[in-house]
Amino acid sequence: MENIIECVPNFSEGREAGKVEAIIQALLAGPEVYLLDKEMDADHHRSVITIVGTRESIGEAALRGIGKAAELIDLNRHQGAHPRIGATDVVPFVPVAGVTLEDCVRIAEWLAEEVWRRFRIPTYLYEAAARKPERKNLENIRRGQFEGLREEVRTNPERHPDFGEASVHPTAGATVVGARKFLIAYNINLNTSDVGLAKAIAKKIRASSGGFPCVKAMGVELKARNLAQVSMNLTDFETTSLGTVFDAVAHEAAARGAGIVGSEIVGLIPRRALEDAAVHYFQIENFRPNLIIENRLAEILREQSAGAAEGQVRKLRNMADGFVTAVAAPTPTPGGGSVSALAGALAAALGEMVCGLTLCRKSFAQHHATLDASRARLATLEDRLLENIDRDARSYEAVVAALRLPKSTEPEQAVRAQAIEEASKHAASVPLETAELAAETARLLEALRDIAIPQAASDLAVALALVRAAQHGAIENVRANLPSIQDQEWLRQMEGKLTAL
Repeated sequence: MENIIECVPNFSEGREAGKVEAIIQALLAGPEVYLLDKEMDADHHRSVITIVGTRESIGEAALRGIGKAAELIDLNRHQGAHPRIGATDVVPFVPVAGVTLEDCVRIAEWLAEEVWRRFRIPTYLYEAAARKPERKNLENIRRGQFEGLREEVRTNPERHPDFGEASVHPTAGATVVGARKFLIAYNINLNTSDVGLAKAIAKKIRASSGGFPCVKAMGVELKARNLAQVSMNLTDFETTSLGTVFDAVAHEAAARGAGIVGSEIVGLIPRRALEDAAVHYFQIENFRPNLIIENRLAEILREQSAGAAEGQVRKLRNMADGFVTAVAAPTPTPGGGSVSALAGALAAALGEMVCGLTLCRKSFAQHHATLDASRARLATLEDRLLENIDRDARSYEAVVAALRLPKSTEPEQAVRAQAIEEASKHAASVPLETAELAAETARLLEALRDIAIPQAASDLAVALALVRAAQHGAIENVRANLPSIQDQEWLRQMEGKLTAL
């Protein structure tokens, strides 16, 4: 699939496996739709199904699931720990590859209208698809649950749906549809049945009560296990991580004489979120993702498929361990200028990989000439940036050597001053070249956005982040050397070049 969208519909059925299986079969009945995960919870009386599909297939898949759920689920007979307003309670779309959040918004809008038109189930739009600011947050739409909404929607215009009449479906209720980033559904179980304690902790940590940003939390009762649970949605795990909320809940529970018996993830979770949690708890120094064997294997396979056997990526890999150790050492070189050059070289290497992957696709044949030329130029830029790793270190060492020249007499002072001037100019010129090379690399990478395979969008995003860091870091290293230079005309020319960058 050249474009991938994740859809995570939540259904108000967590006890009858036959009904959930029928809904899943409806979801998968069309082309290019795949099941990733299913979660059933009897206490919550809720199922969370994760599917992926293309831009063209995912909306119809969700529509089939909603229709089947309306046939099988009667909210008048539904009781569970989790809030709900619909048989299909919420349907978020998440961009994965080759699509944008705006693409998902358009699919959400289409689905919301179709659900009303075909099944007469009123629909609300939330998160990135919300048409009213207060409806970005799901809890605002779900206030009062099915029973409360059923009464209030008739008389309160603020509760009217985005699509449909001012009344809920008699058995299927209403449905909320939207588009969002990856969300982690994360629950922590306490060693107590006191749901009031869980609710107090949830209030303390959730964003709406002044707690952690991007955290939604509530306290629920797990009757089957005689436990209380802090049930959470982390809407941006890079802002507030699993480790952060786990520590916070543990601290608040301990302060109230309770503890944690375990935690659970509902649905799927990005690998990065678990990596971050592991780094947090093990306090791993100098962690990088390719310390994980699966990440490293994936990187190697990607290099091979991109034709990286030509040597560029292998060169970087061979030098990486020694270079990182040298940077970490308590010596001034290699320093920021060398690291900036390496960041630029890595960005160019990623650009080469993207070009190579795209050149393997016949469907992109109209862009092959441009991709060939871009790959060749990126390889040249990579080589020059790699050379600047050593050049930057040597140029700074020349400044240090000039500063150590004798200065007891006026002639010695004059020789020393001239040496410092020349060494400082060279030390500024090397990172200036790095910044210029990074700027050219960035232009080539930007141009690849519209002609490269969608599956490489994340690699291009990483490359662009690296090359911007390279350019910014190099410019900072240029400026660090300017105070030692007395030649005012030279300084004016340098400022003009920096301004142009």
